[in-house]
Amino acid sequence: MQIGVYGAGYLGTVISACLADFGTPITCCHPDSSRMVEMAQGKVPFHEKNLAEVIKRNVRSGRLAYSTDVEAFARKSALIFLAEDTPQHLSDLVLRIAKAVPKPPILSIVTPVAVGTGTALEKKVQDAGSKAIIVSQPMFFTAACAVEDFNWPDRIILGTTSNDAVAAIKQIFHPLVMRGVPVIVTSHATAELVRESATAFVATKISFINELAGLCEKVGGDAVHLSLALGLDKKIGPRCLQAGAAMGGLFAQSDMDSLSRLAEQNSVQLKILAAAREVNHSLADGMAEKIAVCLKSLQNKDVGILGLAFKPNTNSVAGSASIQLAQGLVARGARVRAYDPVAIPDAKLELNGTVHYCESPYAVAEGAEVLVVGTGWPEFRALDFAKIKTLLRRPLIVDTKNILDSVRLRAMGFEYVGVGRV
Repeated sequence: MQIGVYGAGYLGTVISACLADFGTPITCCHPDSSRMVEMAQGKVPFHEKNLAEVIKRNVRSGRLAYSTDVEAFARKSALIFLAEDTPQHLSDLVLRIAKAVPKPPILSIVTPVAVGTGTALEKKVQDAGSKAIIVSQPMFFTAACAVEDFNWPDRIILGTTSNDAVAAIKQIFHPLVMRGVPVIVTSHATAELVRESATAFVATKISFINELAGLCEKVGGDAVHLSLALGLDKKIGPRCLQAGAAMGGLFAQSDMDSLSRLAEQNSVQLKILAAAREVNHSLADGMAEKIAVCLKSLQNKDVGILGLAFKPNTNSVAGSASIQLAQGLVARGARVRAYDPVAIPDAKLELNGTVHYCESPYAVAEGAEVLVVGTGWPEFRALDFAKIKTLLRRPLIVDTKNILDSVRLRAMGFEYVGVGRV
């Protein structure tokens, strides 16, 4: 069976490379010829751990090819994963592929879509006099862990009524199925709802631990120990239960927005989701206020921020709490300088010249009245803090991710402020 992946953004790039790594010949298609050439050379337009190496390995072996001819790509592919990052042109693309092929193709919709899309696409194809088997197949990738998430998923979700499509996709994902990864076959609507619901649940979990972190600061608790103790409960689990991190990422906000709209359209109140989103949105403002209290005022104060990506090991700043914090500090009159190992080009697009960018953490610290850890990059733990102390105007560190050794820093003479810690 010839397998195709349409899309040259985050989803399409990850899926085509990782499928090829299963040993399956894959063609990735997109009309942007310059992007396709760059991809074939292993030049990934975003930072994602191990992905460039996977692409280069499979291009060299001949398992991964790139094309700009959509019709030719469609005609030779019996199954196509539609994996653009946004659904803007999805309907037109499905019709174009369905009309281009003599035999009904299996089209797996990986692109994040609103609930009802799969059913609507089936009707649109039928009304156009064409045929195609539509499968709603949400995939769940975390930036900086996408290759790992692809190879070790929690489950495979297939929204379809076609037994042939289920059999074909199980064959493609044979290495995962044989490993025991559960395959859940359900309706289009349920499969589409899984993505948005999972995002909303994680946001709720993160918001809950962040509210408890605020309580810890009032009663003398320690949010790091609290998170560990709660996470060891098998009913809860440790993932996404660390105080300090707002919910960010490429698809997080759109998933929650879509689920909220769906509920509103159907006159259903999702009060817990609304509360979680409110907490999530307030975290950056709360952190800016905490820094303002430490400095008495932010007006004309020099603030250094370490990290701008929404999480370590990615260049994505989508929904980044660190970006929101930088914006809040600037709005309150602070002069902000920042460093990030890979995310500065993307951050510049968001911050519009309001922040000064530095080439090292030490340049950020020089002359600053407070040093803020905004992203939990592991390298920040290994900084020379004796040197940083001599560079700072005031030895004050605000650790929004609780990644630093507070006991050691305080012993060195730093004022250390964490999240939910006293």
